[in-house]
Amino acid sequence: MTNTPTKKEQEDKPRLRIKIRAYDSKIIDQATETILKTVERSGAKVIGPIPLPTEKKKYTVNRSTFVHKDSRDQFEMRVHKRIIDITETTDKTIDALMSLNLPAGVDVEIKT
Repeated sequence: MTNTPTKKEQEDKPRLRIKIRAYDSKIIDQATETILKTVERSGAKVIGPIPLPTEKKKYTVNRSTFVHKDSRDQFEMRVHKRIIDITETTDKTIDALMSLNLPAGVDVEIKT
């Protein structure tokens, strides 16, 4: 008999999915590193970080108020995204994630 877990055993283990969003790619990389280090210290298994496509929003604005229609500025906002899956979580893992101090400008969403 093999030691592979059945579907029911896999469903019983608590899993977490962490979605991270930020406007700056350097800040999001720092945040993912700190999350990975704290999760690995607590003894859980980590899948990721998985980079998702960057969301680009473009805005075109008239430079002048009325007369010069051909003169425009274009602005772009980029939203960088990452996903981290954590398997075999413990209470220690969840407590460590809740007490993390992440840099400003990083949006973290944790789902079970």
